[in-house]
Amino acid sequence: MHSSGAKAIRADGAAGEPPIDLAHLARMTLGDHALEREVLALFDRQIDLLVARIGEAGPSGVAALAHTLKGSARGVGAWTMARAAEAVEAAPEAELAQAVAALAAAADATRAAIADILAAA
Repeated sequence: MHSSGAKAIRADGAAGEPPIDLAHLARMTLGDHALEREVLALFDRQIDLLVARIGEAGPSGVAALAHTLKGSARGVGAWTMARAAEAVEAAPEAELAQAVAALAAAADATRAAIADILAAA
């Protein structure tokens, strides 16, 4: 599961930080590789669902959705995505569209990394 190829996956603009911190994920799942895959698959579906809802929600609903996504991202070690979700959560309305676009880019990179990790498992 923790092949060097999976560790080399990088998110765009993350200054060398991998989209998923595999060491953190292993700690959170007590090294259970089957659980890691299950958690990543669930997180992948949650990303898809919440990012779509963020795109459809009004400004008042966006912060709550971003907060949920931030917590889940932190749980699996998706630090870049967590920071992007936190930026959406805190963005003033005038900067919201830009923050949501950055979150969508982080989501794409994270989902691509998850797909690679799951394919290598």
